[in-house]
Amino acid sequence: MQGGREGSGPQYRAFGRSHLDRLEQLSGLSVEQKVALKAVSAVFPFKVNSYVLDRLIDWTDIPNDPIFQLTFPQAGMLEPADFGLLSDLVIRKEDERLLRMARKVQLYMNPHPAGQMDLNIPMIDGEYLPGAQHKYRETLLFFPSQGQTCHAYCTYCFRWAQFVGLDEFRFSSRETDTLFRYVEAHPELTDLLLTGGDPLIMSSRILRRYIEPLLGPSTEHLTTIRIGTKALGYWPHRFLTDPDADDLLRLFEAVRSSGRQIALMAHFSHPRELETPECREAMRRIQDAGAVIRCQAPLIRHVNDSASVWSSMWKEQVKLGAVPYYLFIERNTGPKHYFEVPLARALKIFSQAYAEVGGLARTVRGPSMSAAPGKVLIDGVTEVAGERVFVLKMIQGRDPQWVNQVFFAKFDPQAVWLDDLEPAFGEDQFFFERRMRAMRSGLWEPEWKIDTDHEQASA
Repeated sequence: MQGGREGSGPQYRAFGRSHLDRLEQLSGLSVEQKVALKAVSAVFPFKVNSYVLDRLIDWTDIPNDPIFQLTFPQAGMLEPADFGLLSDLVIRKEDERLLRMARKVQLYMNPHPAGQMDLNIPMIDGEYLPGAQHKYRETLLFFPSQGQTCHAYCTYCFRWAQFVGLDEFRFSSRETDTLFRYVEAHPELTDLLLTGGDPLIMSSRILRRYIEPLLGPSTEHLTTIRIGTKALGYWPHRFLTDPDADDLLRLFEAVRSSGRQIALMAHFSHPRELETPECREAMRRIQDAGAVIRCQAPLIRHVNDSASVWSSMWKEQVKLGAVPYYLFIERNTGPKHYFEVPLARALKIFSQAYAEVGGLARTVRGPSMSAAPGKVLIDGVTEVAGERVFVLKMIQGRDPQWVNQVFFAKFDPQAVWLDDLEPAFGEDQFFFERRMRAMRSGLWEPEWKIDTDHEQASA
């Protein structure tokens, strides 16, 4: 790894809702557009930074610019009635009523989808492991408390509830010792995913507290440490000139030296994020430190809902040595009605983009729904016995026996999520539904998820 220029680059400067009247770039917006920004940002998190403002947004193409749509709240993210009420309160400067109304809107927008608050929480020694999710046998998600913000917020973010003061819906933990004990006690775990927010908002010193204890022989079954991050797109200086940029890369090297894989799960939503010299140099330094960059993002209307955008992005990622990994379906939470794309159209976009790239880019999987039972791939549309159907595949599941199972749903051109689909061929339910009901009622758990130490102590 070549030495960086720690501390010599631009200072990170973030701007939130209170800065909307002071951002020079917004001076050309109409009064109505500014009112809309204030109304919607009372409900959903808003934060942007100087790099996004100066390097990524085309200010001659507002409001259609995809990065503007990606980072600035839009009127269409709210239902018309809610938007009208909130806008009126903004105009009348009734701030307290505005915040109360905004909280009501937040609570009926499914703040935590896919069973995150009730089905995914792991236990050790009879107690819950806070700030963690163990949905799939091999992978533990951990939310370090110091990483529960981002360099800038995406308007579509399915974890928006983490950032708006809804403490009862917030995942986070400072439990480094408990994390170590849980990983040590679960030999089925091969992957730890540090997520948020964005763990790379943390200093390398704090990040070390979570990672270094896991690099010893008692956790040798943990072979991969993943970090979910948008830093490459929103603040590549994190790897170039931030005060601890070199130390962060030394931490990556330490993970590799322990015999483990270090993978950055990089969220790139649009090809423009890959085009800056800063991003490209940051990717080079990360790879020189031994880390793999895997790229993923959801398909988002107004931002990247075209085959040419995705094929361009995958080609550029491969050119830069990264691995296209997932195209997701926008989750059923928050302002989904504004961003969602019907499954049939998502499959068409994916298939067209997939056909335009070479073999090295075809590592990408999609369109994929991260639903309550698992990751469900829309694998195709076909006709079987005279019935038009979606061909679906469970590529990851709460029950490992579900993995790679193919199943079928009636074709519905308007469906946008798994819950909108009905089983094909006269079946009354999908193959996983009976066991999902048992899980929700506490009558069944996958064998690997049972807190065995607690069970033995109870016996």
